Amino acid sequence: MDGKRRTTPLARTCEVPHACPAPLRLKVLSHAPWFAGLSAEEIEAIDRRMRVSGYAEGETVYRAGAPATHLFILATGRVKVLRPSLDDGEVLVDVITPGAMFGSLAALGNSACPDTARTLTVSCALRLSAEGFREVLRRHPGVALAVLDDMAARLEASQQAMRRLAGGTVEQRVAATLLTLAGKLGEPRGDTVLLQVPLTRSDLAAMTGTTTESVSRTLSRLRRDGVVSTGRRWTALTDPARLARIARG
Repeated sequence: MDGKRRTTPLARTCEVPHACPAPLRLKVLSHAPWFAGLSAEEIEAIDRRMRVSGYAEGETVYRAGAPATHLFILATGRVKVLRPSLDDGEVLVDVITPGAMFGSLAALGNSACPDTARTLTVSCALRLSAEGFREVLRRHPGVALAVLDDMAARLEASQQAMRRLAGGTVEQRVAATLLTLAGKLGEPRGDTVLLQVPLTRSDLAAMTGTTTESVSRTLSRLRRDGVVSTGRRWTALTDPARLARIARG
């Protein structure tokens, strides 16, 4: 970043879904937390149970309320997870990056999908049916233990997020949320960390438990102080160290 505020969108990827070749699929599966420790042959067997889908930018992977019948592993691209709001809109609750799992199954406690998943960029995802998931668990007890550990970690993360929202100023909560997103999506650009993702004030308000107006005022103050910079489809943390100090209070 050169210090000047950018007013045009960053370059977009192609908008045509593409194939996901076997070497990439195997690499993604071998790095997925649930499958860590499995042999190359076991990973290949799991890959044969997967179905591959390519998605254009802005395409819906699944909708909130649909039957929870598949787990997905993102191979390429980025996917945003949107939760229905009380005013019949949608708010951003997570952004999925390659290697992460998303979606749900009745076996994991959801009979219907609680959220909508929609691509932010051209993406390729691997999907595993409920039947395939049960067979993987039967054949690989270590995967079942990894699933339990992951569910416990997600519950703890959810509880930590609730505690964070329960205390602290709006500025602290916004700063903490931006840093969390930077940890998942950030692209280092010298001393700046770039978030190349459309992030609305409503999204940040939902993620920080505050109002859109409060988020707007906070971002204006952070921009004025040189801590962040924003534009269409991107946000840049221009002083991450100071943002971390703000988050800590």
